[in-house]
Amino acid sequence: MRLALEAGFWLLALASYWLLPDQLPLLSQIAIGALFVLSLDLLVGYAGVLTLGHAAFFGLGAYAAGILAQQGWGEPLSGLLLAAVLSALLGLLTAPLVLRGGDLPALMVTLGLSLMLGEAANKLPGLTGGADGLLGVEIWPIFGLFRFDLYGHTAFFYSLAVLFLLFLLARLITAAPFGLALRGIRGNARRMPALGTPVRARLVAVYALAAAYAGVAGALLAQTTQFVSLDVLSFQRSAEGLLMLVLGGLGALYGAMIGAAAFTFAHHVLSEMSPLFWQFWIGLALVALALAGRGGLLGLGAAALRRWRA
Repeated sequence: MRLALEAGFWLLALASYWLLPDQLPLLSQIAIGALFVLSLDLLVGYAGVLTLGHAAFFGLGAYAAGILAQQGWGEPLSGLLLAAVLSALLGLLTAPLVLRGGDLPALMVTLGLSLMLGEAANKLPGLTGGADGLLGVEIWPIFGLFRFDLYGHTAFFYSLAVLFLLFLLARLITAAPFGLALRGIRGNARRMPALGTPVRARLVAVYALAAAYAGVAGALLAQTTQFVSLDVLSFQRSAEGLLMLVLGGLGALYGAMIGAAAFTFAHHVLSEMSPLFWQFWIGLALVALALAGRGGLLGLGAAALRRWRA
């Protein structure tokens, strides 16, 4: 049953290309948002490390891929790799500061890091374009064959393929002893050293991994839209990522993606129906979901499936 549900999930994601042919740019945004929320889930849902500035890695990846293409090298896979490496390095450098104290210091450090990078991008218009955004980003065809078009055909398959591959990698990691150690650390970090688990090393590793995933998501956004703005480093992006994660379900990879899809679709539909009050309806839905039970949409779906089986 589980295998059938998973296969159905990915088949539905692929079939959305034909089911919603006029919404391909939106579907690409959903895939990119799902990858960003997946990175948050590795950090928050599995390791229990709180953050309010995860957009720092997303933005770094976006600017890295965008500047690389602007300078004349528009090969997309190279841009993804550069974004992953730079974001992972930033994660390794900042992890000791984030993990030094408890949850509150971690929140402050991550938020401060995101704000500093945002202000640096704003004050370096010669490199980042400043408030006007990074222009002149030209991405080459994927493998020299598939050119990015205005309708989003190539961007859809490209974003979905990258999400699928990185999801498989995340699933292998979370099912391995490394992932089980993260769950144990989240449950009780003080007891894990008694089992021989190097807690700090595991947390630094997952922090760098989550940063790399977020960097790839940012690079995907820069490549598919061929534009980078200061919005990629905003606090709102970090906050919306956490909302998507809570909406879908913490500590469940599919929950992260379901939350990203549900939030993005709801945002799109409600903002068209009520441009001034769409946030009210989103907030109301989140309150109702919190009162309905734990586990987000994935938890509600699992509970409904259990009742159906019974």
